[in-house]
Amino acid sequence: MKKQVRNFLILTTLTTISIYGINKAISVSSSMKNLLKTERGKFFNWRYGNIYYTKQGKGTPLLLIHDLNPASSSYEWEKIAKHLAKHHTVYTLDLLGCGRSEKPNMTYSNYLYVQLITDFIKNIIGAKADIISTGESSSFTLMACNMEPNHFGKIIVINPSDLTNLSRTPNKRKNALKFFIDTPIIGTLVYNLVFLKKNISKIFSNEYYFKKHLVSTKTLDCYYEAAHISNSHGKYLLSSIKANYTNINIVHALRKINNSIFLIGSKELNEMKEIINSYISHNPSIEASYISNSKYLPQMETPEKLLEILNIYLESN
Repeated sequence: MKKQVRNFLILTTLTTISIYGINKAISVSSSMKNLLKTERGKFFNWRYGNIYYTKQGKGTPLLLIHDLNPASSSYEWEKIAKHLAKHHTVYTLDLLGCGRSEKPNMTYSNYLYVQLITDFIKNIIGAKADIISTGESSSFTLMACNMEPNHFGKIIVINPSDLTNLSRTPNKRKNALKFFIDTPIIGTLVYNLVFLKKNISKIFSNEYYFKKHLVSTKTLDCYYEAAHISNSHGKYLLSSIKANYTNINIVHALRKINNSIFLIGSKELNEMKEIINSYISHNPSIEASYISNSKYLPQMETPEKLLEILNIYLESN
């Protein structure tokens, strides 16, 4: 019996060491190309962690907010930020838990990001700002605008989240999943497997791009690196997303907002027209446009087409 226990402990220890080694190897290999440099930007010393951001151009302030995903970062705006900077002071940031910003071990809630966006505008931009956000970041952008409308100008959302999905809340099963992902070593391994480069490539091919041959190696490398910066601590954001802590029912806020809201949907995304119509049903003053030959990230796949629409919205009264 003692021998069996000893063998079990030895096997467990060796397995744990092996998994730790795999996690460490992924962490090191993902950042070897060092594509997401910090020299071009600065850090906002926020109360919950340092936030990486960039600033370029002259004109009215414009804040670009990337999709809420552990593999996302302000690299999402790489193809259009400099063009927008011809007429605007353009700010991009890496959300807490993403990219080059800090990734603390905490529960990431929708209201946490509401606070981040509002504090960033107050402390860094220092003036009312127009906002462009993507997908899963649409909810806290609209909630922040509802709570402090004087700090926000126009709100432009690219492929907004489904209102029904946003109303989902944490439960016991979701909290158990969160606890598992948050655990050291095993949870980190699961996270690393989710964000293997081949899996990121599948997401781009199936969900993010309409024409998969347009996905560049650099793009995949940047997303892979972003997911694993800080020893894969992006897992804390992933666990919060999976447990629905980043969700919130925005219908009440949507009805109250008086700021100009513009929605841009990709024609090749299933149900996007229905999703946008649901937003308009709660706030008929919302305007919408559609863009062809793209899916979730038109700012990366069809930047020229998106810029045409953005320039119209940003220049309108």
